[in-house]
Order: sequence, then C-alpha cells, then structure tokens
Amino acid sequence: MSIAEEGGRGFRSRPTARHRFDYQKLFKRVLDLALVILIFPVAFPVMLVLMVLVASDGSSPFYAQTRVGRHGRMFYCYKFRSMVPDAPERLAAVLAADPAAAAEWAFNRKLTNDPRITRFGRFIRATSLDELPQLWNVLRGDMSIVGPRPVTEEEIELHYGRAARRLLSVRPGVTGLWQVSGRSDAVPYDERVRMDMAYVQSITLLRDASIVLRTLLVMVKRAGN
Repeated sequence: MSIAEEGGRGFRSRPTARHRFDYQKLFKRVLDLALVILIFPVAFPVMLVLMVLVASDGSSPFYAQTRVGRHGRMFYCYKFRSMVPDAPERLAAVLAADPAAAAEWAFNRKLTNDPRITRFGRFIRATSLDELPQLWNVLRGDMSIVGPRPVTEEEIELHYGRAARRLLSVRPGVTGLWQVSGRSDAVPYDERVRMDMAYVQSITLLRDASIVLRTLLVMVKRAGN
C-alpha cells in the first residue's frame, strides 16, 4: 500500500471525485483570494510592526526558502525571519557536535532547544505570526490558505515516494491538518506525511473551514501561553 493510500485512513467518508473537482478547481482559489482580502486590513498593520521588530538587529525582516509547489513548480516561500543570520552554520555545528540533537533532527527535522531561533523568533513561531508573509504567496497563486505543508525537494525525495505526484497535485497551504493536530513540533515526519496525504485525498469546503477555525484557536491559545 502506498503512502497516499495509507493517508486515507481515519476518515469516515470521502467526497466524490466530482465534488473534489468542483471545489478544488472552481471555488478553492476564489475563497483563497476572498480570505486574503478579508484578512489583509487586519494583517497589514501587524506585519508593519513585526517588520520593524524583526529588523531591529539590522538584518532583513524576511526569510525566503525554495519550496516545491503545485505540479512541481518551484517558488519562494516567505516568512518573517525568526532565526539568526548564520542559522545554517549553527545548525551544522550542533548536529556535528551533539548526537542527540542529530537524532532529533532526523526524527522530525526540528530541535527542542534550537540555537538558531531568536528570542522574538520563538514568539512569532509559537503564534504562527512568522507565516503572515505567505499571504503574498497565496495572492500569487503559489499557495492556498489550507493545504499540505510546503516541502523542499529533499523532503519529497526522502519521505514521499510514490505519493509525491498526488501531493503536488494541489497547492501547499499556509495552514493544514498537521499544523492543527496537537503538538505539531512533536509529530514524527512519517506521521506528517500521512496527514498531508489524508488531507489531499479528502479536500472539502467543510474540512478547510474547520482547519481555518482550528488554526485561529491554536494561535489564540499559544499567544495566551
């Protein structure tokens, strides 16, 4: 059984092929643009404040990394910078010197005590405010508000296998099933893949609306903590 087939487990029913086609091809993009227009008046002043705060150390407030989008098209995924400027060098040094950190990184590509993240960066990552610049990616058509995680070529080669084609049949999302499923930072990578594929196989308006609502609740809860 492929990962894509495995990802379908856990859902009571699947929408018909016609239903999925109608929503994905005709309505999902329209709703993405409508949500960006709705969110922008509130998000823009917040983004201006974050730009000033993040850039206070003299570095660029933005961080862009290449991701694989729909149909395999490469794009720059934007975030507010939450790490120190020499983050790649620090990561390499930690992984080389600390076997436990290397094992943790291999498990879920995250570190519990990540030396790359700034103090303010921890706050904007915990509240997902670092992802506000991805509204530009949604406006450009690179991403959707809800979708599977935007991944790198390396991640696709290492973890998705035969499921890659199905993963790349939809736009990656600013938020998604994995991000709202408990402690996302503690989820092993193969479980993230399963959740991505489960979402891709069961895209509906109701599911997207549920994920957006759960995302807002998670952000409020994290901000309160």
